[in-house]
Amino acid sequence: MGNSQENHSFLDFAYQLYRTMKTNEISLVYEGEVTQEITKTFTSLTEKSLAKSEESNAVQRKVFNVMVECLQNISKHADSLSDEDENERRGIVMVSRGDDCYNIITGNVIKNEKVPGLRENLEQVNSLDKKGLSELYKTQMRDGRISDKGGAGLGLIDIAKKTGSELTYQFKKISDEVSFFILTSTIRRNN
Repeated sequence: MGNSQENHSFLDFAYQLYRTMKTNEISLVYEGEVTQEITKTFTSLTEKSLAKSEESNAVQRKVFNVMVECLQNISKHADSLSDEDENERRGIVMVSRGDDCYNIITGNVIKNEKVPGLRENLEQVNSLDKKGLSELYKTQMRDGRISDKGGAGLGLIDIAKKTGSELTYQFKKISDEVSFFILTSTIRRNN
């Protein structure tokens, strides 16, 4: 009896997930370790999905490039939930299409000690216009850092430059050691 009930609960969950994805026009979702192979596979799927959508080449390129950058951020900067699997870089990636934009939503575990610096970097990136982002990018490339406090990473600057939109983010505290960092990058469909 218990097995049948568990199976029914899982099927309900699967159907609710399907409905949520359809309602929010989420075309791709991945959760797990982010490796070079996973990045290649996910970007290939996204490319095929965008080609079917008959989206403009400029929008397709932006979505593709931003997604690659987001996946690389996870593979380079994600932390683990425990010391046992500290080398495993896990995250979640979703691509959704709305009436006027695409959203690339990523999430990964980050050590709480990194949150203030990352928040400061995100706020700095969000405070700049296109010209300011270009100058910050050049400074970061030349000096490798922006200030004594450390600077925004090239990846975040690059995402902001490519999207032309503010980066939306949130930190959800999991424990005293780690939080879950969620980043949403928005690409307008009609520039």
